[in-house]
Amino acid sequence: MHYLLKLFLSRFIRTGSITFITSDGRSFTCGDSTGEPVAARFVTAAAEWRFLLDPELALGEIYTDGLFVMEKGSIADLLAIGLAQPFVMPRWVKLIDFLRFMMRGWHQFNTLTRAQRNISSHYDLDGRLYSLFLDADKQYSCAYFETPDSTLDDAQLAKKRHIAAKLLVRPGYRVLDIGSGWGGLGLYLAEITGADVTGVTLSQEQLQVSNARAGEKNLTQSARFVLQDYRIIPGPFQRIVSVGMFEHVGVDYYETFFRRCAELMTDDGVMLLHAIGRPEGPGITNPWIAKYIFPGGYIPALSEVLPSIERSGLLVEDIEILRLHYAETLKAWRERFLARREEAARLYDERFVRMWEFYLAVSEMSFRKQNVMVFQIQLSKRQDVVPITRDYITAEEQRLRGVEAAKGPRLRMAGE
Repeated sequence: MHYLLKLFLSRFIRTGSITFITSDGRSFTCGDSTGEPVAARFVTAAAEWRFLLDPELALGEIYTDGLFVMEKGSIADLLAIGLAQPFVMPRWVKLIDFLRFMMRGWHQFNTLTRAQRNISSHYDLDGRLYSLFLDADKQYSCAYFETPDSTLDDAQLAKKRHIAAKLLVRPGYRVLDIGSGWGGLGLYLAEITGADVTGVTLSQEQLQVSNARAGEKNLTQSARFVLQDYRIIPGPFQRIVSVGMFEHVGVDYYETFFRRCAELMTDDGVMLLHAIGRPEGPGITNPWIAKYIFPGGYIPALSEVLPSIERSGLLVEDIEILRLHYAETLKAWRERFLARREEAARLYDERFVRMWEFYLAVSEMSFRKQNVMVFQIQLSKRQDVVPITRDYITAEEQRLRGVEAAKGPRLRMAGE
């Protein structure tokens, strides 16, 4: 087994320095000895076999189970090296990936019932868990770091402001927030722009928190949240926004999504879609993420999204690619989570803590090392509803800052 692991990993890891200790106590080092060295140990021979046969799934599993232990550095350090390597996989791993690609339609078969079950499995965890690492407004999506020294809270507020600027919301506009999370964006739009907001979610936990926040801020007349699928919510709306939800739609449902948005949108409407995207062509969800974190989820390529938009009759007005913003967001989440890992262990257990550490680390390094990004697509039905130059975004952000300042020295976060 020592020989097989050394043969496989030495071919894969060409840069950096990782020392592997096998279950029989022997060790070998891979890479070109650049950078900070990292060391990890396989606890059992069974863990080694699992890793060899299906590394993309098994690495997260054996780390979660305590069968792959970091001896020097963190799992994030190891993944930073591993995900920076050229993709050189043996034929059996490529075959497994091909089979997963052929089955992705089934795994993303997100009917109304299955979609709610998938969302509940992740977002209906104990609400105290998310409070351990998210910002005060519980924004569970990519922040927008305007400056290198922006705090997480600053960057999440900037994200909401940036989105609001692109939506060009005015007082009284009816706004639909698809996948409204814990209500932060919807409450921002209601409070700062004067919009009439309806947020839809499939999470009971998020629903309760969102409506409680609306009550705390005296916004129940202008911000309401309902447990409903976007496919059956009635319209119309002048503005539609969706942040961090599209990854749960499923490839076979993209056309349904955009056609429904077109039906819900008024002729002078504007929509802003904010989602994670892959830099290459169509692929598969990381099998470990799909099994343990986001069942039914998928990160799309733009080449998979744009044809469905075209067939829906909507017009693409603007596309912005946010590079590395999510890497910095995930780094902040990971550091905050690990700083409070004992509290997380009390909520669940040590195995859960390792699982979430791996999830945050592998997600961060995918954005940092593999060019995964976030795209914002602005859509409309008519070309004349959005200004013809992008200067309006900066001007609108400045106006919104003024409104925020009028609320006090610091905009009070929902729930505070």
